[in-house]
Amino acid sequence: MSVSLPANQLSDTHHDARRFLRRLTAATTGGEFIDGYVLGGIGSALPFVVSDLKVSTVWQGLIGASALIGIFVGGPIFGWLTDRFGRRLMFTIDMVLFLVGSILQLFVGNAWELFAVRLLMGLAIGAEYAIGAPLLSEYAPAKARGKLLASLEVTWYLGYILGFGVGAAFVGAGPDSWRWILGSSTIPAIICLILRNGTPESVRWLLSKGRRPEAEALVDRYHLDIDLDEAAAEIAPRKPGFGALFRRDHRRATIFTSVFWSALVLPYFAIFTFSPEVLSALGIRNDVAGSLANDGIAVLGVLVGTLVVDRIGRRKLLAPPFWITAVAMLVIGIWPHGPVFLIVLCFVVFSFFNAASSALTAVYPMEVFPTAIRTTGVGFSAAMSRVGAAIGTFLLPLALDHIGVGPSMLIAAAVLAIGGAVSQFLAPETNGLTLTQSVRSTVAPAD
Repeated sequence: MSVSLPANQLSDTHHDARRFLRRLTAATTGGEFIDGYVLGGIGSALPFVVSDLKVSTVWQGLIGASALIGIFVGGPIFGWLTDRFGRRLMFTIDMVLFLVGSILQLFVGNAWELFAVRLLMGLAIGAEYAIGAPLLSEYAPAKARGKLLASLEVTWYLGYILGFGVGAAFVGAGPDSWRWILGSSTIPAIICLILRNGTPESVRWLLSKGRRPEAEALVDRYHLDIDLDEAAAEIAPRKPGFGALFRRDHRRATIFTSVFWSALVLPYFAIFTFSPEVLSALGIRNDVAGSLANDGIAVLGVLVGTLVVDRIGRRKLLAPPFWITAVAMLVIGIWPHGPVFLIVLCFVVFSFFNAASSALTAVYPMEVFPTAIRTTGVGFSAAMSRVGAAIGTFLLPLALDHIGVGPSMLIAAAVLAIGGAVSQFLAPETNGLTLTQSVRSTVAPAD
């Protein structure tokens, strides 16, 4: 026999669920904001670092890529640990690493120390990619999951542009200004650590570990609209862990997420980390204003991507923009010293559509891996994307010196075209599906 709740009690129930989701979203978006802030700040701080620490071109590339290298290690390791020991514990440890690394940046004395600390920050960012968005996806309602997860990318871009903007504001503030630019991430790290206090474990993770009574208790406590039977029916790998990512049933998801994510971020990080140098090479004199303008266009792009992801679907937001941005980079590569308005237009097109698609880096990877290996898969995909980004960031200053800006942009166009082709053939449509349904739409029959 079913029992109907009084209207006022039903309202309180919905309010509790919404309040819980708002707090979890704030705690997660805070981590994404710091990710962007840490990576954006290095772009404006690097010229001061080069001048103050007298670093070589090689060290300049290593410092610029250090956080990305850290993501390569931190994503898979923390992803595996999170699938094994739970989301809640790692969600807090990750933010502690951010805080420690932020403080240490104030005291480094040479290039290798800064490289080591930025590597630690990269570990924390990799952990955040593997933990935050998957945790939020496991609580997000199906109809709004795309928009909710994509909003994480909005805060990432806001953090990135603010990090770069803070650095620009410190121009002329003295030789130690780069320390304050990089160390300023201490403030948002403290705020986010406070927000994460009391975060509960994932209901889906508890179910995947056979701990249904605890899952039921959380659903009752926060009045969550989660179908435990449907969630428990999710397809799980026979043996969780890294090996499961490469078996037939999950291989498609692993290849797709790794390649499309890599193809999106490789040109972005390479170009935007060294945007003053790139814009100067293209003949645009006010490189700081140009960099901030491109970042602003990127924020607009990811906002649009967030608004339309649940309306037009995932595939339409991914494949066509890849081809559009590839053409934009191709034009710059063929005609690097063409009219300024054409160069600016191509950069605007690249920034807008690349950012719009990047909203899916917080959506697709969460939807194609089952709970038992979700953070492992997301962590691995993030790591693979940062391999490409780190290579691009390390090689770009060398490429600008040795082959010039035109060929460098042609390489970026080729990477974007590869992303477009892979997305065209492998991207599933998961719009409006529950996590269980979306995993089933991607999983191939087991060996």
